[in-house]
Amino acid sequence: MEHQLPPEGDWRTWVIMGGRGAGKTRAGSEWVRSMVEGSTPFDEGRARRVALVGETIDQVREVMIFGDSGILSCSPPDRRPAWHAGRKRLVWPNGAEASVHTAFDPEGLRGPQFDAAWVDEMAKWKKAEATWDMLQFALRLGEKPQVCVTTTPRNVGVLKALLQSPSTVVTHAPTEANAANLAGSFLEEVRERYAGTRLGRQELDGVLLSDAEGALWTSEMLEASHTATPMEFDRIVVGVDPAITSGKSADECGIVVVGAQMQGPPHEWTAHVIHDASVQGASPAQWAAAAVAAVDTYQADRLVAEVNQGGQMVAELIRQVDPMVPYKAVHASHRKSVRAEPIAALYEQGRVSHAAGLTALEDQMVQMTRRGYVGDGSPDRVDALVWALHELIIEPAREYRRPGVRLLGR
Repeated sequence: MEHQLPPEGDWRTWVIMGGRGAGKTRAGSEWVRSMVEGSTPFDEGRARRVALVGETIDQVREVMIFGDSGILSCSPPDRRPAWHAGRKRLVWPNGAEASVHTAFDPEGLRGPQFDAAWVDEMAKWKKAEATWDMLQFALRLGEKPQVCVTTTPRNVGVLKALLQSPSTVVTHAPTEANAANLAGSFLEEVRERYAGTRLGRQELDGVLLSDAEGALWTSEMLEASHTATPMEFDRIVVGVDPAITSGKSADECGIVVVGAQMQGPPHEWTAHVIHDASVQGASPAQWAAAAVAAVDTYQADRLVAEVNQGGQMVAELIRQVDPMVPYKAVHASHRKSVRAEPIAALYEQGRVSHAAGLTALEDQMVQMTRRGYVGDGSPDRVDALVWALHELIIEPAREYRRPGVRLLGR
């Protein structure tokens, strides 16, 4: 498959980022073979000394060497290397050698020297940065030392820095790219369970999900929030962050549906993000129709829209679609990150859960920091979420605490 073939050009590191079972190990094994083997079994190849680096010795041996897609399984009989367990290395008929190294012992790479290396699952190493640094010093043989990195992506600094290097090339592959070699029941099960989640995008689609430094929400926090939609809510609100312009390059109109269960005192109230109905490139009339449709679909008690930019026009657009829609205009008196902080605190307390399939919203959330939004464009989906949760939890809790005030559920 195309993602398993070495890219052309002058590169030092080839990163194969793929989902589970996407064929990364087979690609790494075949690349090592292409480096060490010559035209005949006894001819020299481009590399004579190769480092095989994994998280543990067992993982290097059982996956990279002896695994179903490991080097020994991929090698024809006349070119198959011999495994020398005592020396922890493979030796090919032409004299080329590959030695085993682990991320638990970065210092083990101090001293040896190589002209090629295969690095597996670097994104989950505990001592990834130290191991990678030691490997770079050891890659000093030959005219053009190269490294193949096979990994499922994770939001770690060493991988992000590597991907930004001008000498790095990257290929991607989802799990489905290797469907012919995977059990159908496996694909069906993992897709049913993880489709529409950030974990699924990472582990199955091979997408690197990055959280901004100091983000108000983290990927781990959002993954922990995923749950089935509760059967009943005391209130449901549709939050809207209007788009004032339209067209392909316009900002999105954030439309997020949130429900709340409000029995007991405020600290026991919980919320569930039901749906993200945001639209991009829509005309004002179109996003207004989409917002009202969300109210109708989920029988929401109120539509809350920010009017800092649109002013009275927002209300007029909504009323043109449905004059009777329960509508509330809200004005932003603080910057986005300040408004978002009390909402992020609700997540930290485990009081907000998410339905599956909110990846676009969650991608914006992990780019919102106390300094502001550091992602591309505007965080319209996050703004809509914040307004909805303010209306459902924050404002009613303030009212509840006023003397003599008690709020009833739906």
